Amino acid sequence: MDSLITAAARALAAGDPLGALNRIALREDASALALRGIAMAQLGDFVRARALVKSAARAFGAKEALARSRCIVAEAEIALASRDLAWPAKALDHARAILEAHGDHANAAHARYLEVRRALLIGRTDDAERMLVELNPGALPAASRAAHELIAAGIALRRLHTKAAHAALERATQAARQAGIPALAAEVDSAWRMLSTPAARLIAHGQERLLRLYEVEALLASDAFVVDACRLCVRENGMSISLATRPVLFTLARMLAQAWPRDVPRDALILRAFRIREADETHRARLRVEMGRLRAMLRAHASIDATPRGFVLKPRHARDVAVLALPVEDEFAPLLAFLADGESWSSSALAIALGASQRTVQRSLDALAASGKVQSFGRGRARRWTTPPMPGFTTTLLLPIGLASD
Repeated sequence: MDSLITAAARALAAGDPLGALNRIALREDASALALRGIAMAQLGDFVRARALVKSAARAFGAKEALARSRCIVAEAEIALASRDLAWPAKALDHARAILEAHGDHANAAHARYLEVRRALLIGRTDDAERMLVELNPGALPAASRAAHELIAAGIALRRLHTKAAHAALERATQAARQAGIPALAAEVDSAWRMLSTPAARLIAHGQERLLRLYEVEALLASDAFVVDACRLCVRENGMSISLATRPVLFTLARMLAQAWPRDVPRDALILRAFRIREADETHRARLRVEMGRLRAMLRAHASIDATPRGFVLKPRHARDVAVLALPVEDEFAPLLAFLADGESWSSSALAIALGASQRTVQRSLDALAASGKVQSFGRGRARRWTTPPMPGFTTTLLLPIGLASD
């Protein structure tokens, strides 16, 4: 490797893409193409970056397996940064095996971190945690150690383990400081803000207030009877009863919890739970059936008694009842939660992350665009969607139900 390539590589490792391009911008050999691609990725031009890295991989060919594998890892990282989640995982895994065989343990670990980050991004928290445990960051460069701790913090935040997240971010801060890469330090700072900004709303006794993540964790660890509108379940003393597939029962439970210790009129329950404008006797009969089902599910923790005008919730053990609600309750809240990371997403990537059809996601994006909440750029397969981060809110609890593990 000649001196210009070495100097450009060092500049990229230090987070100086312009310094790297000054040395290799006019060169067309395989090594220069790869470094130019990485530089363009650091500058945010992911389309050009990916094209350059692909060209470099072809130029290296099968005979230079180590260099080609590094290009595949770089392409996967660019795909992840541009939120193209459909990149071939098998190709990355094969490249990682080649890197391990050639003793390039740092880049092999980096390839694994990309797999972990993708798993965490699409909600496979258990898979991400399992893969992360298999990695030992001790012998890796400072930037890789920072990435390891950021992922660990992300997993802890998803699980609402704020002390573990705080400890991981402390380690990430130290590693980022040692790495001396401004972009990495900014990513760590962004993760810190998630711990200090409101994450949910507490609704109790007719009042509302915002909660930070550590306050949400404390509430769920208390002996209160909590109807969790963030994860569509009922919680008490570490117990969780999921109502994610029973929207009518969850609506009834939430209304009863919000009114506690008062009762809720039958007509109000009917109109809200069944989404109708006027109640009749058939709806009242259905309400009795649904209340019976809810009683059966909550039998060990609360009773639901009939009153002259409606129904009232009576917890058996808890002294308090509360509703934990999303900080922003909107039909498109899960979609906005992903877009609020400030990255540009394709509709196909959002469909993968949300577990929905691409057409459904596209209709939602069109509706958000019409209201000015999101914007797009590019056309066809290159079209990307983005929005500024939600001011003042962390989006951890806005993510879909399947993205969290209890």
